[in-house]
Amino acid sequence: MAGLVVPAILRDGPGRTSAGREWIGRLPELVERAARRWDVALDDPFTSGAASWCAPGSLPDGRAVVLKISFPHDEARHEAAALRAWHGHGVPELFDSDDDDWALLLDRVAPGTPLTAAPGTAQERLTAAAEVARTLWSAPVRVVVPALREVCEGWADLLRERGSRHGVDVRVAADLLRSLPGHADALVHGDLNPGNLLAAGDDRWVAIDPKPMRGDPAYDLWPLLEQVDDPFEHPDPAAVLGERIGLLAGLLDLDADRVAAWGFARCTESALWVWDQLHDEAGARRILGQADVWRRLLD
Repeated sequence: MAGLVVPAILRDGPGRTSAGREWIGRLPELVERAARRWDVALDDPFTSGAASWCAPGSLPDGRAVVLKISFPHDEARHEAAALRAWHGHGVPELFDSDDDDWALLLDRVAPGTPLTAAPGTAQERLTAAAEVARTLWSAPVRVVVPALREVCEGWADLLRERGSRHGVDVRVAADLLRSLPGHADALVHGDLNPGNLLAAGDDRWVAIDPKPMRGDPAYDLWPLLEQVDDPFEHPDPAAVLGERIGLLAGLLDLDADRVAAWGFARCTESALWVWDQLHDEAGARRILGQADVWRRLLD
């Protein structure tokens, strides 16, 4: 497809690696093949997706759709399987997929406003997110997706190695990554941040871009609690997070201490990833300061 528009976020993300540059070079072929396969008339792509090329389009019968072609990586491997398991409940409907090309044909969400831009208080936005989370977790786990326990065991090993190399005591967080995942067997979204929750009309919200796993549903809540707005800008961030944890734990019948423990473990893991993979010590230390707020909630 000549003249294909590639958003800058893809060139600055996957495009910084040799595998990503090779994939971007193949995008015109992949997009053209998908458009021909599904007879989609495409508009310009969205500019916000960091690991996939996504564009709105329409089918000959007038249905509004989105074509998504993911950069091949493990976290995106099981997206289509999870979307089929959810059957359009709490997520956009999946019309078809091509596993070889990592291509999905999805129902287009309208108006598509992200939860981050929704009016109302943080508590109101968290309440809306809780409804989506409950819907996703209630799906029968009849799909083969990675086990959260196995994924977190790998993260715990990496966290200990990175902590040792950078002189950070991560033993408590690593132990939590090993102990927390196996207490339930829900189909979790894996990346339930407010930017991945879109308005679908009639006070309905849906989740996009899952990185699905099987395990403890409390795993999903950390990004919502931190990103619905910035709690660390408040004079007492621990009190703000504690109030939010209480709200979601009550709405979703979860143990508040487990939600807080996941927040501490995931925030610590994120900090050491930033230090190790982005070579950003200052950014990592800032996030470690946020992890210390989470730790205080466990005392």
